[in-house]
Amino acid sequence: MLYWLTQQFAGRISGLHVFSYLTFRAILATASALGLSLLLGPALILRLSHYQIGQVVRDDGPRSHLPKAGTPTMGGTLILVTTLVSTLLWAELGNRLVWTVLGVTFAFGLIGFYDDYLKLVVKNPRGLVARWKYLWQSVAGLATAATLYYTATDPAETALFLPFVKNFELPLPALTFLLIAYLMIVGMSNAVNLTDGLDGLAIMPATLVTAALGIFVYASGNAVFAHYLQIPEIRGAGELLIFCASLAGAGLGFLWFNSYPAQVFMGDVGALAIGAAIGVLAVIVRQELVVLLMGGVFVLETASVILQVASFKLTGRRIFRMAPIHHHFELKGWAEPKVIVRFWIISLLLVLAGLATLKLR
Repeated sequence: MLYWLTQQFAGRISGLHVFSYLTFRAILATASALGLSLLLGPALILRLSHYQIGQVVRDDGPRSHLPKAGTPTMGGTLILVTTLVSTLLWAELGNRLVWTVLGVTFAFGLIGFYDDYLKLVVKNPRGLVARWKYLWQSVAGLATAATLYYTATDPAETALFLPFVKNFELPLPALTFLLIAYLMIVGMSNAVNLTDGLDGLAIMPATLVTAALGIFVYASGNAVFAHYLQIPEIRGAGELLIFCASLAGAGLGFLWFNSYPAQVFMGDVGALAIGAAIGVLAVIVRQELVVLLMGGVFVLETASVILQVASFKLTGRRIFRMAPIHHHFELKGWAEPKVIVRFWIISLLLVLAGLATLKLR
């Protein structure tokens, strides 16, 4: 909106041409989302507390989590609202990719919101039944994958690219592309949700990965940079830098309140939406494998749950003291802040490794 206004008067008012630069608008988007989060956060926490929308702690979890019971949750709505407002303010709204990413993010956000609503407001401990949750996630994921495939304007948008391999471009059949995109969107959504078990554990890695994806979308949307870095050129992808900057700013703003000891938790409404956003961005810039590397913490958390369940069903034994794996380290005696910060450090290293693939081609 503000970007559109500045363009209308750019020819008449000196200095407004600066708003045509993506990097400048990305800075404004980050600042807008961060500022709105810090401004609206306290009011949201008070409102959630007033309606007694508080965290339910599992009886079989670490004993140190019992004091968290009643902490306001569904704080992910703050992330979604500030990301949406900031993106609408500073993005070029005629870009189809911007609306695609916003659409899938808020679709998964609505699924998470309804699940949280059933658990915390209706007091249904099961929340949204798993089969229905995955059904609607699948519908949203497949619809987004189909949209990306059938609106693609260049073969590169639906081809497979491999990191570290120069000039490798494998055109994908429709079903293969749809399957990969579906797994990335739905899988990453649930992976972030599984990671969201400690104060600030999920939001910081998600913010780091989103910021790194901002670099990828900017480079992919620029023909010169894409050619130099030997990554696929995706027309219009550069405008997604505004969304990435907005989500990163919103994530930092939420972390202000979610850091240990947390004043608010994001809930499924935030975790499912953020994971879906990361997944669809990876598909758009054709960097699925790199994003799996950068989001290695999310992959590890998901793998620990899969291995734990498989081991128990097949052998009757558990591999970890508790899954997801962050609880395993808690039960081994690590203090919660130590688990959180160490996972942050690992995430930062993985994100840097993913960024390094831009030059190692």
